[in-house]
Amino acid sequence: MDQELAPVHFLSHGTTMLLGEDSRIRDYWRKLGKDALDHGVKGVIIMGAHWNADGEKLRVAMNPKPSFMPLANVHRDRWADWKPNPDLETGRRAIQMLRNAKFEVEEDSEFEWMIDSFPVIIGMFGDKSPPVTIISQNSYWDPFYHIRIGSALSSLRRERYLIIGSGGGTHNLYRAEWKFMLQYKDNFAMEKPPDGDSIEFRQSLEDVICKNGGGPELRRGLARLMKHPYFREAHGTDEHFVSACFVAGAIGEPEDRVSKGILGAEAWELRTQCESQFTIGTWPKAWLVKAST
Repeated sequence: MDQELAPVHFLSHGTTMLLGEDSRIRDYWRKLGKDALDHGVKGVIIMGAHWNADGEKLRVAMNPKPSFMPLANVHRDRWADWKPNPDLETGRRAIQMLRNAKFEVEEDSEFEWMIDSFPVIIGMFGDKSPPVTIISQNSYWDPFYHIRIGSALSSLRRERYLIIGSGGGTHNLYRAEWKFMLQYKDNFAMEKPPDGDSIEFRQSLEDVICKNGGGPELRRGLARLMKHPYFREAHGTDEHFVSACFVAGAIGEPEDRVSKGILGAEAWELRTQCESQFTIGTWPKAWLVKAST
């Protein structure tokens, strides 16, 4: 029998245009948000890829009135009037939980929300966003360190908190082809297929998540992928991958083996970026409240 725990998501946030353009990814984000609201989600805890704390530290966003970055190539109607909903109470609680797990954590009262996190929140919830807590990465990008972060916060899933890692399935900007986006505002255009090594890594990522689901095997598998022979071709830098390790930590206990992993939607952008959307686990049926409209 499934435990009463919220699912987790590893979502490739892609370019800003994923929020603005019709795609299966945007449809999937909307579905995830509706499912969360229908099951009484209490809040969202998200780790993006663009906020990295130096040294041994972590940071938690604690700005009560954060601004956010403008979204290039997305019509202002989709984002300009949106209001962030920061969760300072849960932020303080997360800080204490992380300190109890021996992390060196600081609060950041001036943090401005970045394009690795809030476009996903808008895509999922629109103007109905639940309270959001944003956790930084650590700039050493140690996979096991980020697994431990997720593990330290995993108990919040019992309280209907949704844990999200926002990163990339493959994300190597050294190889990205921008010409169609810059000239024609077409983020999905491709004159030729993605590189074979990127396709191979993308398949390995799907295999680890979807064949294992939750549990310790997911933690080991995602950490091991950073030694994949094509990891560096698929990820020119590490930050868009370790958000997946954070998610694995949140659903990586032996009792999480019952949680299945699925690839909910996917598209390639800029020819080299595979924007995979993974969900592990399901909302408990007992948590279903009146369906949102």
